[in-house]
Amino acid sequence: MSSAFDWIDQRIEQRQRAGLTRTLRPRRSDDTGLDLASNDYLGLARDPRVVSAAADAVRRWGAGSTGSRLVTGTTELHGELEEQLADFYGAEAALVFSSGYTANLAAITALADTRIVSDQHNHASLIDGCRLSRAETTIAAHANVKSVRAQLRERALVVTESVFSVDGDVAPLPELHRACREHGAGLLVDDAHGLGVIGPGGAGAFRAAGLCGEPDVVATVTLSKSLGTQGGAVLGPRRVIRHLAQTARTFIFDTGLAPACAGAAKSALEILRAEPDRADRVQHVAKLFHKGLVETGIPVSEPGAAVLSIPAGSPDQAVRWAARCREEGIVVGCFRPPSVPDEASRLRLTARADLTEDQIAQAVETITATRTDLPPTTQSFRNAKPDYRIITRTRPLGRVDHRSRKS
Repeated sequence: MSSAFDWIDQRIEQRQRAGLTRTLRPRRSDDTGLDLASNDYLGLARDPRVVSAAADAVRRWGAGSTGSRLVTGTTELHGELEEQLADFYGAEAALVFSSGYTANLAAITALADTRIVSDQHNHASLIDGCRLSRAETTIAAHANVKSVRAQLRERALVVTESVFSVDGDVAPLPELHRACREHGAGLLVDDAHGLGVIGPGGAGAFRAAGLCGEPDVVATVTLSKSLGTQGGAVLGPRRVIRHLAQTARTFIFDTGLAPACAGAAKSALEILRAEPDRADRVQHVAKLFHKGLVETGIPVSEPGAAVLSIPAGSPDQAVRWAARCREEGIVVGCFRPPSVPDEASRLRLTARADLTEDQIAQAVETITATRTDLPPTTQSFRNAKPDYRIITRTRPLGRVDHRSRKS
């Protein structure tokens, strides 16, 4: 007897044949492998001060926030975190969400008015925000201000990452802002991979680009990368934050961030402010990784912050390369479709402030040695980048057909 979900078996088989099946690998608390796959850039996820702050918040406020932010889910701790985030980032106000994903959905759906211009390489959460907004959406060539200008009009919203999460390159934010200002458009910047790494003392993309306090720019950040916990936030003009609190569905209808995460994020932010050299250390480690890999003949992206990307040929090659690194005690990210387009599979490495020179050397040696076990690839990093399609049409109801990485 057939059932409504029989079609799933065919999809499972197709994924297996294409080498795209993903597997959950639970981490052990006592894992001793060298982790180059996580986004714990500042090494704060296990910092005793951050862990203690999370435990203190649980003892004071309980395990959960008990409701949505507008009902019972806002504690004094949430308010303190928002004030400190806004002050550190140089924004008028901040609004905390349960994740960076929900923060992006909120910002785009609440601020998109007539048109969205979205970078080709944007994260899935930004793409989904474009789709959910129902605004007319066009796709600009990656980090291409000229392409953005050609699609701008008054009250449009330009959406970009600051540091792109796969290749680690940095968006031309000052130039994008000038283009937006000339056309009466707004600029929304996902600074998930910038906060804690770029800008003075890790203060983020707006300080790095000189955009603090501008009335037509908004940032989204995640608390789960440099701050080592969980959650997200939108930062920008006070009227924008007030508007989001009244209209953003992922704020109104979602349970508030757990107190433990809010307490941990507040502690991590205080550590970053007191120890700004951590941000410089992350970038130094990334450059050491880049130098070491280039010297061994591994093609690797130039790091704009903490992320490095290595082309790996086919999805199968990427999976086997990552598996061999894991066998040797090095955990690396493995990106395959749909995270990246076809023929752009790659390993993704992340630098951390707490890595030593010996660990960096060990990682470079392992990545280089395990690659020699794979069939040779002639790809360089430059020519491994795919030729993305620029799609400027919209579907009915204005839903964007955003066929980009991580769509």
